[in-house]
Amino acid sequence: MALVLPFKAVRPDKKFVSQVAALPYDVMTREEAQKAVAGNPLSFMHVEKSEIDVPDGTRSDDALIYQTAKLNFIQMQTKGILQQDESPCYYIYRQQMGAQIQTGIVGLMSAAEYDAGKIKKHELTRKDKEEDRIRHVSTINAQTGPVFLSYRNRQSLNKIVDGITAGTPEYDFTAEDGVKHTVWVVTDAKQIEEIKKEFSEVDALYIADGHHRAAAATTVARNRHAQDKSPGSAKEYEAVLAVFFPDNQLKVMDYNRAVKDLNGLTPEQFIEKISASFIVSKNFTARAPQQLHDFGMYLRGEWYKITVKEDLYDANDPVASLDADILQEHLLRPVLGIKDPRVDDRIKFIGGIRGMDELEKLVNKDGFAVAFSLYPTTMEQIIKVADAGAIMPPKSTWFEPKLRSGIFTHRLD
Repeated sequence: MALVLPFKAVRPDKKFVSQVAALPYDVMTREEAQKAVAGNPLSFMHVEKSEIDVPDGTRSDDALIYQTAKLNFIQMQTKGILQQDESPCYYIYRQQMGAQIQTGIVGLMSAAEYDAGKIKKHELTRKDKEEDRIRHVSTINAQTGPVFLSYRNRQSLNKIVDGITAGTPEYDFTAEDGVKHTVWVVTDAKQIEEIKKEFSEVDALYIADGHHRAAAATTVARNRHAQDKSPGSAKEYEAVLAVFFPDNQLKVMDYNRAVKDLNGLTPEQFIEKISASFIVSKNFTARAPQQLHDFGMYLRGEWYKITVKEDLYDANDPVASLDADILQEHLLRPVLGIKDPRVDDRIKFIGGIRGMDELEKLVNKDGFAVAFSLYPTTMEQIIKVADAGAIMPPKSTWFEPKLRSGIFTHRLD
């Protein structure tokens, strides 16, 4: 049983939505974000990543950053760029990137259900990143970026969504990166109750992306609940902004790796060492692996295909059978000395959206010794790991298209 609630979104006026909608705060550096919003004062990046509006040299945890975000958010409402709906609604949010189409329901998940483990995760969070979002949510008094959730596909829920999306959308625009965004507002009381009932019959919700947002929002809820002495039923801060997608619509892309050196080995010694665990083949023209447990490897200007030997991993273990774990435990750790990829500065992670040319560039021009391409993790693998209560290796999944921030915001009062 999952509790998914409608809410009164703070969202853009139709004429501003394409300017307001912004990529998530955590997919760009400060410098990249500043370039992205140049000439666009309406971008929600001014709220989500407000360090772009403070002086150079400001500490990353300076209160000025969060106060600036709050001021920018207030000004966008004062100027009528953002407005709050008068009654609780669900929202249908469709994204199209080329042939990839995913249609989700925007609503609120329960912070209590997250704390109880009913909303399943597959990733660890970093304390510094979590603390940043806690301060952001607390200062602004709103959740500005949705958590990306998934559930096992339900035809009965799809039918409701199909009926709604047959109508006229509230928003329909194509962003600069070519991704098309379409939104319908669900105001009909009967449809709202039908959606709520459908989710009450969903066995489990799974965090696909946004683990730090989820952890931060639920921490804020926990802290406020402890301090709140006022009587009453459920409070707004006890729910978390999210978009809920059926699992069969989501696209997981590869998340690749590059390493700065060969840990003191010559290329010949390196290939000899990895041959104990992998079958190494030259002239891998595809560059990207075409099936699980194959990897691409770019070394000395050449592509190789390396395939893990079957007796090296437990196919029944949901984590040990992941390609990210296989590469880490049977190559990166024992051969290249990457003991903890979360903190080792010799390794770089590259989202699959950047393609194989980026891996070649890192080796040919940017001083890296070797790069690896991985086959994308599947949604079924993610669900198996989450159901087992286990944790994936870092940087195992890259979802595209990314949810835009600024289209929906959840105020906590």
